[in-house]
Amino acid sequence: MILVVGANGMLGRDLMPLLGDRGRGVDIDGIDITSLESVERVLTAVRPSVVINCAAYTDVDGCESNQETAMRVNGEGVGHLAMASRTIGARLVQISSDYVFDGSKGTPYLEDDAPNPLSVYGESKLAGEMNAAVNPDHLIVRTQWLYGLHGKNFVETMLRLGSERDELSVVDDQVGSPTWTVDLAHAVVALLEKGCRGVYHAANEGYCSWNDFARAIFQEAGMAVTVTAMTTEQLNRPARRPLYSTLDCGKLARDGGYRPQPWRDALRSYLNLRK
Repeated sequence: MILVVGANGMLGRDLMPLLGDRGRGVDIDGIDITSLESVERVLTAVRPSVVINCAAYTDVDGCESNQETAMRVNGEGVGHLAMASRTIGARLVQISSDYVFDGSKGTPYLEDDAPNPLSVYGESKLAGEMNAAVNPDHLIVRTQWLYGLHGKNFVETMLRLGSERDELSVVDDQVGSPTWTVDLAHAVVALLEKGCRGVYHAANEGYCSWNDFARAIFQEAGMAVTVTAMTTEQLNRPARRPLYSTLDCGKLARDGGYRPQPWRDALRSYLNLRK
C-alpha cells in the first residue's frame, strides 16, 4: 500500500487516481509532519510499503519572512517521515525543487550537480532532501514550475489577469520547464514501478521563460492579451530566484522508462481539460 501525504494538494490529487486501490491519502487534518509523534502514529497504524510526501510549504516569498515554519515543514517534517518510514521498512518518496540550485550553470542541471540555494525556500527543500536520506530506501524527485487543476498556479493566475486586462508584464529572464502535475504524477509512479532509488529530475520536456509561458497560455486559450517583458530585478520579490534552473530529465527516461511530454503539449492538454 502506498500512503500519499498531502493527498489534497495539487500533486496529491493527480497522484491518487494513478495509484488506484494501492493508494491511501492523508492530509493536514490527519497528520502533522512537523510532529514526530503524529507521523509515527499514522505510519505505524497504516503500515504502508511506500510513503510519498507531497506536503510542503511552497510560498517562496513567504518563506523569507517565515524561515522557521519553512524549515519545520520542508526540512524537519521530511526527517520525521524518513525516520518513521525507515522504522516500518517503507520507502520514502520526497518531492523536491529546482530551487536547490542557484541557476548559474547555464545548461540543464543533472542530479549530481552541486546544490546552492538562493532562498529560504530552496534551503528548506535542500534540508528536506538531506533528511530524506535518513531512510536509506529513499527516492527524491526534483521538479519545477508546477501547475494543475487542484491548486493555485501560474496558468490560473495568467488566465484570471488576462480576463481583467489587455496587457501584462511578465519576467523574461527566468528560464525553466513548466510542468503539469499529471505528468509529474506519472513520472513518480514510473520510478516507483521500476524500483528506482536516489535522486531524479522530472519536468515536462523543453524550456521557456515565464514571459514565453504567459504568451503560450494566452495563445492556446485564444485570448488577445499583450505580454511585455520585465526583469526579475524590476519585479523585486523578497526571495531570490534561480535564473536558469532547467532540469535534465535523461535519467528519468533511462531508468524509469518515462519521458514527459513537451511542455506546450502538456499546457494544451491542461487547458482542454479545464474547459
